[in-house]
Amino acid sequence: MTSADSHPAYPHLLSPLQVGSVTIPNRVLMGSMHVGLEDDVGPLKKMGAYFARRAEGGVGLIVTGGIAPNIDGQVKPFAAKLTNRWEAFKHRYVTGPVHDAGGLIAMQILHAGRYAYHPLAVAPSSIKSPISMFRPRALSKRGVERTIRAFVRCGELAKTAGYDGVEVMGSEGYLINEFIVEKTNKRGDGYGGAYAARMRFPVEIVRRMREAVGPDFIIVYRLSMLDLVKNGSSWEQIVELAKAIEAAGASIINTGIGWHEARVPTIATMVPRAAYTWVTARLKGEVQIPLVTSNRINMPETAEDVLARGDADMISMARPLLADPDWVKKAAAQDAAGINTCIACNQACLDHIFQNKRATCLVNPLACYETEVVVEPTATKKTIAVVGAGPAGLAFSTTAASRGHAVTLFDKSAVIGGQFNMARKVPGKEEFDETIRYFTTMIERTGVDLQLGTAVTADDLIGKGYDAVIIATGVHPRRIDLPGIDHDKVLSYVDVLAGGAEVGKAVAIIGAGGIGFDVAEFLAHDHEHASPSLDVDAYLAEWGVDKTMETPGGLTKPKTAPAARDITMCQRGESKMGGKLGKTTGWIHRQSLKKKDVTMLTGVSYQRIDDDGLHILRGGEPMTIPCDTVVVCAGQIPARELVAPLKASGLTVHLIGGADEAAELDAKRAIDQGTRLAASI
Repeated sequence: MTSADSHPAYPHLLSPLQVGSVTIPNRVLMGSMHVGLEDDVGPLKKMGAYFARRAEGGVGLIVTGGIAPNIDGQVKPFAAKLTNRWEAFKHRYVTGPVHDAGGLIAMQILHAGRYAYHPLAVAPSSIKSPISMFRPRALSKRGVERTIRAFVRCGELAKTAGYDGVEVMGSEGYLINEFIVEKTNKRGDGYGGAYAARMRFPVEIVRRMREAVGPDFIIVYRLSMLDLVKNGSSWEQIVELAKAIEAAGASIINTGIGWHEARVPTIATMVPRAAYTWVTARLKGEVQIPLVTSNRINMPETAEDVLARGDADMISMARPLLADPDWVKKAAAQDAAGINTCIACNQACLDHIFQNKRATCLVNPLACYETEVVVEPTATKKTIAVVGAGPAGLAFSTTAASRGHAVTLFDKSAVIGGQFNMARKVPGKEEFDETIRYFTTMIERTGVDLQLGTAVTADDLIGKGYDAVIIATGVHPRRIDLPGIDHDKVLSYVDVLAGGAEVGKAVAIIGAGGIGFDVAEFLAHDHEHASPSLDVDAYLAEWGVDKTMETPGGLTKPKTAPAARDITMCQRGESKMGGKLGKTTGWIHRQSLKKKDVTMLTGVSYQRIDDDGLHILRGGEPMTIPCDTVVVCAGQIPARELVAPLKASGLTVHLIGGADEAAELDAKRAIDQGTRLAASI
């Protein structure tokens, strides 16, 4: 039977790939992503459970988060490294469970270089990076040799630990990438100067590692194919390096996009799906070993299209497999509707890592907690009412019902989603539609009794035999006390995002938290043309990515469409506007609005609203913002009206989501609360 007969929907995606003596069962590579479990002091049991769960889900080849080959290369103090046999023994708790689950796994070797956040940082030259406070020490020639030996030794230890291969991290601006590019390599010895000398470092690593580990061990090389920094690698240099890496003995070349210091979003939700596979496609035919492409590929149809048109031989996905460990199995079963899709929000994965927290997933809070939060059939079936079909209520209802509880879910709206239905209207957040689709599917499959268009009262719930009532009623917009707040030109964010209220050409926004930024983005877009997040060429033009690759580093002048309105954002505090937005995405939102010439005012004291506009004090000076519309985004308060009478009746009541805490519109906390409560109730 052919692959097309076995998998008619995704014949390319689900076909096997032969790499040397190893058969990878499908074309899905779980890309490297640091989750924090790598840094555990003892045996890596939690990391093993995390990856074994993805192996059970059918992933073809797993690549771990980055493991340093020596102390200098650690990303931060006490971060994961593999330098001795004890550390190799710890990794047996990863490779063993993955192999028991039928999977293949490679360990990424990552030397942080000048990105290291510690005083032992080293680099080709002593040039400080913009994302670490530590200036690196320039490696001596002996230091370069020691580092090459450390990479090779790390590869040998990975083999001893039971890994099927390693990935050598040569992209994203880490040490190897720093050797390649002249802007970070000012050396005058045999590892600097001409390009042939600059690329000697990675070629030596791969060549010596192949000699050390033998012919059957997989060596993936992560090649920076598009640096997205000024004076980065030229396309000719990228091709030259790829050929040299192949000749040195690499089994697979994986695509790296953008240095960490690049000012172009590459994986956030506003990046179109498969926005960078054209880069990998350019390298096809230049080398004979398999090529892996990456970035914002989160659904099987997208992956299949990429492979079918010949852009690459494999697809790399990290966050989509955080979101749904059964992604591959569901694709094989032609069950795309059942996939819990990654929405590329970064809120619980990358943002957590940059805050030294364990990563997890906004839409799947079980990720990285496989040994701690277990959803299993209940021994005692309960009858439960849930009020509110927003993220918290949906997460609780579907999880509780999957365990065998009888769940009735009420919502006064005609549709599920709650506050998510506002977020998904914002240009760049179209992926949020997928979460609503997923919960719609799960409501049906788990047997939740969904009662929409039903504004329940306490009397509707009291005396009906419920063992528990879950209050997930969300929030109310906070009303501010300001002269003129009842003026016709004043709207709330709900009026704009949910109510479709007419908004004038000149707008003042009160409040600059996440909601204020969403409203500004929504109003800046003309809505007559597709969002750049849905159009690869429009996105590349807006952010100045040179698809011709004529400029070293791949940058060109950005072309931003003018804003649909004249927008002024205001906040009371003096701190940087948007400072509390996501750690890895806040800069994108700020930059996006700056490109639209949105005015951002901090240190504002609101005075009144009248026909002339919004009157404020700033720096002690009066100022009037002429506007047709004032949108109030001044926070929320919990919607808890049902709690007191229900508790007074003796019912067991639980608050989750915004009804529990109304800080911004925090879907991460809401889904996590709902899931954890349902797992324990």
